[in-house]
Amino acid sequence: MRLSVTIILTILFTLIPAALFLYVIVLAIRALRTYIRTNGVRQEKNQIKRTLGEALKEHRLRCQMTQEFVAESVGVSRQAVSKWERGDSDPSTSNLLALAKLFGISAEELLRNVGSPEHETGAE
Repeated sequence: MRLSVTIILTILFTLIPAALFLYVIVLAIRALRTYIRTNGVRQEKNQIKRTLGEALKEHRLRCQMTQEFVAESVGVSRQAVSKWERGDSDPSTSNLLALAKLFGISAEELLRNVGSPEHETGAE
């Protein structure tokens, strides 16, 4: 009787970790399959996202304004506006609000569909 209890306990302590390991493997495979299936959705979202510079340039052109006019209106140099549009730097919060007002839109509208920056840059 003592031997059979030892054998049963040995089998249980061997099977339980093996079953847990197998369960984790199954969960990982399911997660990977789900991730792979959403590749198209992720690519589409990345295409929809735009940079802040692209948004600024789009609104400036929509309003038929030059970089120089925007710069004078906001109180910065034309080079600063060019850097913002190229993504070399980002406007300060106060400049961002001034740009939105100049373009006749809210700051939320200006930032709509703008992706997060890949690198931090100094504000002009």
